[in-house]
Amino acid sequence: MRATILVVEDVKELSDLVCMYLGKEGMETRAVESAEDALSALERMTPDLIVLDINLPGMDGFEFLARYRKTGTAPVLIVSARDADEDIIAGLGYGADEFVTKPFSPRVLVARVRAMLRRAQDGAVRDDSRVLRFGPFALDFEACLLKKGDEKVPLSAKEYGVLAHLAEHAGKPQSPEAVYASVWKNAFGDLTAVAVYVQRLRRKIEDDPASPRYIETVHGMGYRLNAAGGEE
Repeated sequence: MRATILVVEDVKELSDLVCMYLGKEGMETRAVESAEDALSALERMTPDLIVLDINLPGMDGFEFLARYRKTGTAPVLIVSARDADEDIIAGLGYGADEFVTKPFSPRVLVARVRAMLRRAQDGAVRDDSRVLRFGPFALDFEACLLKKGDEKVPLSAKEYGVLAHLAEHAGKPQSPEAVYASVWKNAFGDLTAVAVYVQRLRRKIEDDPASPRYIETVHGMGYRLNAAGGEE
């Protein structure tokens, strides 16, 4: 699988191992040992995916991810020894797409990377010319992007997936199970991830995320995209 991967890991032996296994799959890798070096590398490259450790010297992975997600949309796979629920939820909240805990099997990590790249590529080649407009926003299914007026709203692959699923069923409540199965391509998993991504979308779309007009919570049923934005 042809892809460019940025590996952000301060343990060189582990970084070399990850790069070796990814390289065997035909992927090009660039390894850096700090978040600061990663931000510098991103000025010169546009990776297809980022493998990110959290415990880094200097700026930690969470802060790097928060900065990257202001403009960057490539899928991010966190690899960390921190496996508490709070750390996983925080990682998803900052913009990660997947979370793998150390120690891990390199073959399993490669399988995760390949699956994430396939999902991202499937979305990128989607053949659908529809555009859904709500408020000042336009969700372009063909280009897989969200615009507010003439400005592009940066969305990660998972953010786009959640919004696109809700948009495809606009006006109809969607359960967390349905959203998770559609976006994560898995019938089983941590459904709190759906709530995390809904909150991230609200922060980007809503004037007041605490009182959303577009992405509504329908108690006992799930979430609904209200294209009218509360205006009848």
